[in-house]
Amino acid sequence: MPKVHIRTYGCQMNERDSEQVARMFSEGGYTVTADEADADAILINTCSVRDQAEQKALGKMGLMGAHRRKKPHVVYGFMGCMAQSRGEELFERVPHLDVVVGTQKYHKVFEYVDAILQRRLETRMDDPAWSLIGTNVCDTAEEEGSQNAIRDHVPKELQATAFVSIMQGCNMRCSFCIVPDTRGKERGRPIQDIVEEVKRLADRGMREITLLGQIVNLYGRTEFPKVGGKSPFVQLLEAVHEVPGIERIRFTSPHPIGYRDDLVAAFTYLPKLCSHIHFPMQSGSDRILKLMRRPYKNEKFVEICEKMKAARPGIAITTDIIVGFPGETEEDFQATVDTVKRLEFDNAFVFRYSKRKDTPAAIMDGQLEEKVKEERNQRLLDVVNEFARAKNDALVGTVQQVLCEGISKHNKERLHGRTSHNKILIFEGDPHKLTGQLLDIQVEESTGFTLYGTVI
Repeated sequence: MPKVHIRTYGCQMNERDSEQVARMFSEGGYTVTADEADADAILINTCSVRDQAEQKALGKMGLMGAHRRKKPHVVYGFMGCMAQSRGEELFERVPHLDVVVGTQKYHKVFEYVDAILQRRLETRMDDPAWSLIGTNVCDTAEEEGSQNAIRDHVPKELQATAFVSIMQGCNMRCSFCIVPDTRGKERGRPIQDIVEEVKRLADRGMREITLLGQIVNLYGRTEFPKVGGKSPFVQLLEAVHEVPGIERIRFTSPHPIGYRDDLVAAFTYLPKLCSHIHFPMQSGSDRILKLMRRPYKNEKFVEICEKMKAARPGIAITTDIIVGFPGETEEDFQATVDTVKRLEFDNAFVFRYSKRKDTPAAIMDGQLEEKVKEERNQRLLDVVNEFARAKNDALVGTVQQVLCEGISKHNKERLHGRTSHNKILIFEGDPHKLTGQLLDIQVEESTGFTLYGTVI
């Protein structure tokens, strides 16, 4: 039985896409292995949001090529956003590469890889030189309906949560972002198809699902009608809320554009919606937001956050912020710091601006030096971390309801779970009994970013 190793870089959407690919290999008779040295096919699902992610993927694929010395038949492939944006160029960068598959062709990965592998195994397994001969496969073409292909899951032991892809693509065209080019235009799946997928997950014991979309709150806006003044996304939330067995619903990531009052109101009557949203701000400066082509002003972003806090008291809000965008002055940066202090985010992912291929921002005047970006990055992180630590420290001594997600990734002797507010809690217990259970945990300690406690 052949084995495939799949490594994923980037966001939750990439994780979900990789799971779909893994399912197809499993159905095709392959074993998915965590050991790349043991694999007959090695795939990397790539990210292009930042240059660092691309360089990491290229470096890893370069190192993986050494496995061909002992196993000359091994098939190597890139898939995902970097594969989409760079295409044929990747064969020049990585001589041992066999397959490059874009973001609308995940459902073709198995077909391409298996065809190459079987040909190598069956034809000239005794001649190592033959393994390097053949036609490389590069498929980055658009495909209608590709959003509907990400619908299957890999059964896992002791699993309580799952990602559900509801759409692909983005129409926003932010000046720093390559995603519209790598993921294509917005394309939503039918509500009923998504609900059926969630029902299947619930039947398998999932208790929490996270709805995924590049701009999730804009789901279906060009394809499906409003009903009773409610957007397609709110209609979807209501439909998923009715699925028996599902206890919690999360979604990521929304955009200030399209975050309307019907979505705010949903938090007042849909109790399964978790008390947390990840809501990218990017900058607190109106001037920089305009350069970023983010079509809202800082005060609008703040207004939405305040409405959310009123609709769901105590809600946790986290965000994404870019520092060092071209032309960012100290005054612009301070406006971001001021907004962070005003909104007191529970946490934030702070990124130094990174040039991306063929984006307007990459050729803007006023590109900042790396040392300036790094200095601002650290200053902002200090502010963000101060609020994050204080909020977690305040939970010590309280009782929090946690969904047990199984064995902790960093401590195999303990379990982990999250509160509705997305706070990570580590505790002791039997994973076979507690995974998937909503537990009351007495919080006893905080390290600043992780909480520790005991099941009551």
